[in-house]
Parts: sequence; C-alpha cells; structure tokens
Amino acid sequence: MKNRFFKIIFLILLLIAITIIFLPILKMLLSLSPELLRYIFNDKEIIASIILTFKASFISTLFGILLSIPTAYLIVRYNFWGKKILEAILDIPVMFPHSAAGIALLSIYGSKFFLGRFFAIFGIKFVDTIYGIIIGMFFVSFSYLVNSAKEGIKKIPPQYEYVAMNLGASKFYTFFKIVLPMITSDILTGIIMMWARGISEFGAVVILAYHPMTAPVMIYERFTSFGLNYSKPIAVVMIYVSLIVFSLLRYLQYRFSHNSEMQDK
Repeated sequence: MKNRFFKIIFLILLLIAITIIFLPILKMLLSLSPELLRYIFNDKEIIASIILTFKASFISTLFGILLSIPTAYLIVRYNFWGKKILEAILDIPVMFPHSAAGIALLSIYGSKFFLGRFFAIFGIKFVDTIYGIIIGMFFVSFSYLVNSAKEGIKKIPPQYEYVAMNLGASKFYTFFKIVLPMITSDILTGIIMMWARGISEFGAVVILAYHPMTAPVMIYERFTSFGLNYSKPIAVVMIYVSLIVFSLLRYLQYRFSHNSEMQDK
C-alpha cells in the first residue's frame, strides 16, 4: 500500500508538470488555421524574421561545434592551472539575466569599443546586424554544447586512446577516428540544446541587434504595439517549425545512439 501511494503521488506530480508545459503548446498548435496561414504568408516581415532567426541560430551553432569539441576535450583530458575557473567562465552566461548579457556584449562589440572598432576594419559591425544576432545567440547558448560534449568524452576510457597511439596512431587520428564517433550522440544533444536556446533568445539580441528583427523580437514588438492577435501568428509558426526541426534532430540523435549500442553489442 505504501509503495502504491508513493507511485500515485509521483504520478500526480508528473501530470501536473506535463499539464503546465503541454497545454500552452497544444493551444498554440490548435490555433493554426487556413486564415492564419494566409495572413502569415502575406506578411513578408514575418517570413523574413523567421528565416533570419533560423539562419542566425544555424550559423551560431556551426561556430559552436567548431569551438566546443576542442574546448570540451581539453577540459576533460588535461589538468592545468585555472581549469575550474575556465569551466566556471563557460557556465556564467547561463546564470546571467539575458538583458545584462546584451549590455555586456554591447560594451565590447559596440562601435565605440575595442572589439567593435577592430571588426569594423574588416567591415563587420555587430550593432543592428546579423553578426550581432549571431554573437548574442552564441554567448547565451555555447555552454550547452560544451557541457554535452564534456559528458560524452567523460564516458570514453582514456585507455582507448592510449592503445591506439601505442599502435602507431597519431593524436589527430585517434581523436577523429575513435573519440569523435563515440560522442556523436552527445554532440547532437548539445547541438539541439544550443540551437534551441539560440532561436529562443530575446534579451541579449534585442539590446545588441534590435534590427533586423528576429522572430522573438518581432513577437515582443508586435505584442506591445498591437496586441495578442498580431503577435500570435509568429509564435504559432515558430512553434511548428521548431517542433519539426527538433523532431528531426532527435531522430538523428536516436539513430546514432542506437547504432552505437548495436556496435557495442
């Protein structure tokens, strides 16, 4: 009886959590109608903002893949002075109020400051450009991909690499042929998290690059200027498109994970 009571309590708590999360999503999904679709496709600003959001998040995530895997590998496999400080620095943006992150980025990448002036030499400006959107998304989401890659590398015994190198393999060969294939599923998890965090970012982006408008910024702008009926169509489309891409990435992650398990057996 006690065990049954325990399960019932936990089941009730689970249902409450799922209800809080799922009902708003379901409500938005059911809001899609032919009239709403016509309105969305006739509004070029909505289409442009959604394309911009996914484009910027995609570029930000690619940049994250390039930097996160070497970063994660060095942190996991090597001991050095300041390692804990480095890990803390990488995690700080998650704890930042994102409007504060926007101010911090503006104080570095603004046209009056050092990095802003430096990149301006090459014709790259961050204030009110796609570059600002990308750097804002990267700043708030990079740690998700790093931490996911770290967890994957921790699962791999270092002995695998030692054996390969003792047999004559180079460090690069060992990394690309042994380590990287074994953490593909973890990297995909990190990619999902970083991409999702990027497309949803508002605070850092709105301060550094209000224009051109990403979808979250446009939702806010239309809600405050015109009300719910004008902001809702953008939100509905973002939820649908995000779910499609999210499902695809989850499927790829499942396939990689399943194939890895089959190979281990």
